Amino acid sequence: MADLLKGLTSRLQDAYGALVKKKDLAQPQAYPTRGGVRPVISGHAADGITPTTLSKIHRQAAEGEPLEYFKLAEDIEERDLHYTGVLATRKRSVSQLPITVTPASNAADHKKHAEFVQSWIDDGILQAALFDILDAVGKGISMMEIEWRHHAGHTCPKEFIYRPQRWFKFDPEDGETLLLDNGGSGELLIPHKFVIHRHKAKSGLTIRSGIARIASWAWMYKTFATNDWAMFIQNYGMPIRIGKYGPNASDEEKDVLWQAVHDIAGDCAAIIPANMLIEFQEVASKSGSTDLFEKRADFLDRQVSKLVLGQTTTTDAVSGGHAVAKEHRLVQEDIERADSVLLSGTVNAQIIPNMVAFNFGPQDDYPKVHIGRPDEVDLETFADAFDKLGPQGLTADLMWMRSRMGIPTPEDDAELIGGRPISGESAPQLNSFGNPLGKLLSSRHGRQPIEQSIDVIYQRLGQETAGALGGLTDAVRKELMAATSLNDAAERLARLNLDSAELSNALARGMALSHLAGQAALLDELDES
Repeated sequence: MADLLKGLTSRLQDAYGALVKKKDLAQPQAYPTRGGVRPVISGHAADGITPTTLSKIHRQAAEGEPLEYFKLAEDIEERDLHYTGVLATRKRSVSQLPITVTPASNAADHKKHAEFVQSWIDDGILQAALFDILDAVGKGISMMEIEWRHHAGHTCPKEFIYRPQRWFKFDPEDGETLLLDNGGSGELLIPHKFVIHRHKAKSGLTIRSGIARIASWAWMYKTFATNDWAMFIQNYGMPIRIGKYGPNASDEEKDVLWQAVHDIAGDCAAIIPANMLIEFQEVASKSGSTDLFEKRADFLDRQVSKLVLGQTTTTDAVSGGHAVAKEHRLVQEDIERADSVLLSGTVNAQIIPNMVAFNFGPQDDYPKVHIGRPDEVDLETFADAFDKLGPQGLTADLMWMRSRMGIPTPEDDAELIGGRPISGESAPQLNSFGNPLGKLLSSRHGRQPIEQSIDVIYQRLGQETAGALGGLTDAVRKELMAATSLNDAAERLARLNLDSAELSNALARGMALSHLAGQAALLDELDES
């Protein structure tokens, strides 16, 4: 804190030009209080949960008192293996995505701002905080307090400190304004000190839009099923003990008898008068009843997988093969892309503008941070498409191709592999005497007149198809040049209705000439023989 106050000798302005008090940035606000309203260790709302208590917790949260709900959401993550696994999968799939910076324009100042932001991102401070920021996926909202630092002439976030949601509450007036819990009506948060990320699973109030609110019902019913399952396993195969007492037995004797049958092996024991009878009805299907607990728990786990990941294939082995797995992977990628868009929006709204303004003053435009994978087709599809379109006239910058393929420019003294093939070996020669059509049209002795006929046929075919092929190439090139992205290019090519009639006619004429030439060569051979 002292370093920040000492380094900041001038007044700061935020992204909107408002003055910022230096001490507000240096002083932590949402710190824990031992024995106060913000304890580090909290109670467990999940203990002894019932449908009635769960409904009460949700109702209190919607009315502006979310403490018990946030405790419950934390308990579920600590107690349910499946929920924690799928939720962590979703969070980690986004928290490890690449982070890139785009300048506001090509102006020198804007490029300088982008380089400054990129340099800070390269320090890994933001990347390290993404997992905690994404705690909002489960609870609907997350709070990270910013520790600002003035170093080497610049003011940047030094650390994003995770603050538990149970230390905060919502303003009952609008249900959205976040307040720091101070034991009373709540305290407003200091501007530019927090990153508040809202990650809704449904539209509506933030407190009612977290995945944990929906998953809590599945978790509760699964808890009931696993508890019953545990009792069944504990007593499975264990003999039922019945202790009988006479009509004159005293209460003390009954207590002794009960203690005896209970101590033999735990539960599944009872005591009854000697002249009473208990009948045990055999279950019709023991195997079916034993599977019931597992089926119920698995069913609820699958519903949670659908809720968190949008599918079940990546968490459970299901039938359907590669096609189903590929389709479900696309669903997971869609969710990952949506999560990264929300996360990028929070960073661009609450971190980057103020960081640039603190160091360069308020700006009209600020650099944009993008968290996510490049929106590009995979390399195999890209290489296959370029292999087909390249011979048709499509060109690309060599440096762009290297960047796209991830191949660096080799050094002058580096040992090289690959490269352009020798022109004579680049492709089969259409008029070569060694190709299949040449062999068909030639005689066994390879007479010169036949070779010349083949050359004439190929030259004629090349002339007639050049115009038709050029028209098709021009149409494809026109659509590709007008496209704004690879997806747009794919859609344009799909809509393109190319007229191949002229090319088909030219090929048909060439085939006819080849057929006639072949017949002539065959007749020549018959005459010689």
